[in-house]
Amino acid sequence: MRTNVVRPAVSHHAAPKRSVAPVFWLLFGAGGMLSALFGPALIILTGFVLPNGWGLPASLADFSHVLGFVRHPIGKLVVLAVIALFFWHGAERLFLTLKDMRAGALPVLRLMTYGVAAVLTLLTIALLLAIGF
Repeated sequence: MRTNVVRPAVSHHAAPKRSVAPVFWLLFGAGGMLSALFGPALIILTGFVLPNGWGLPASLADFSHVLGFVRHPIGKLVVLAVIALFFWHGAERLFLTLKDMRAGALPVLRLMTYGVAAVLTLLTIALLLAIGF
């Protein structure tokens, strides 16, 4: 007498190797969203409206007001988010472009793009802390 025993299929595939790519994609996506939503407004405000005094008080762009904003902890976070996420978004775009052009070995391209973004982010943090609270 034969018994019909169904055995589960055994997968001999190893678990997928973990990657840090989602971290970079998160920074890229956040930087892209931030640059798309606030980039044009920042360019218009800081490049045209504030220097010419159109529709805003002239004292808004005074050194003391800007310094007061950057010395506030929330102001520091806003400035850090804008600067750092713009760096990371640009680094990802540049990396993908250089990779598509086969401009070099992938570790070198990663170091050139993500490494520079990391260094500039750390430099931004250091400068914001040097300004004080």
